[in-house]
Amino acid sequence: MERSETPESQAPSTGEMDHRLMILAPEDNVCVARTRLPAGTSVLVDGLAVTLRQPIGLGHKLARRAIAPGEAVIKYGARIGSATALIAPGDNVHTHNMKSDYIPTYAAEDEQRYVGGRGA
Repeated sequence: MERSETPESQAPSTGEMDHRLMILAPEDNVCVARTRLPAGTSVLVDGLAVTLRQPIGLGHKLARRAIAPGEAVIKYGARIGSATALIAPGDNVHTHNMKSDYIPTYAAEDEQRYVGGRGA
């Protein structure tokens, strides 16, 4: 069934963002950390105060809103993967809770080991 409108849970938010975070495209459901953010840090994500449950590395993704299992992960305005588990707002988004749409997850994990765990 086609829908002519975007469901509210899918719509991009227009709320305020923490200066330590960056949105690459308005339709993204993830944002990118401009600095390291330790677990326990409070950040403003689309106007919602979120306490980070995991550390977020420089350049790593975190969820702008809840992302359901199987739902697309959108970065740069493009689908880069899909969630393999429920991802809460502010959660780190990486190979532990999403699968890539362009390379197998095992290849990404192998590459991270090769470069010393510095993958983004």
